[in-house]
Amino acid sequence: MLYQIEQLQKLAKDKHIENKKYFDKLKKKTPKNLDYVMQDLHNAEFKKTDCLTCANCCKTTGPLFTLADIERIAKHLKQKPQQFMDRYLRIDEDKDYVLQSVPCTFLDNENYCMIYDVRPKACREFPHTDRKKFHKISDLTLKNVAICPAAYNIVEEMKKKMPL
Repeated sequence: MLYQIEQLQKLAKDKHIENKKYFDKLKKKTPKNLDYVMQDLHNAEFKKTDCLTCANCCKTTGPLFTLADIERIAKHLKQKPQQFMDRYLRIDEDKDYVLQSVPCTFLDNENYCMIYDVRPKACREFPHTDRKKFHKISDLTLKNVAICPAAYNIVEEMKKKMPL
């Protein structure tokens, strides 16, 4: 899998300019059915993608934690929110709560999330390829194609299905 991730980063880098131009056009001329197409592409990709074989998102990036996430996870871990924050989180340059380090503390050695049922909203929604108003998160998507093989495949299919 490590080889595939390295290959993904190269592929994403090679496609970055093409993808950026595509998303710039998409913002200017957003198809009315974009969110429906993205939902279909997302669903089709995740029928054949097993995140447990990769978990690159958990190994290389950390989610943003909302206050609701912090309270929910702390309760699950039988901690006070402040204890959870002190032990696992830091405030980044954008004033967001993020993990102190990656890979994620809650990722086990078989790529399972130890807090899966209460995981942060950002983790539940990753790679955000089925989000409403998808055209508004192009910068995030450009980053995610280098992290997530499924996001890469979805964007490649999107460009075929919706040429601009």
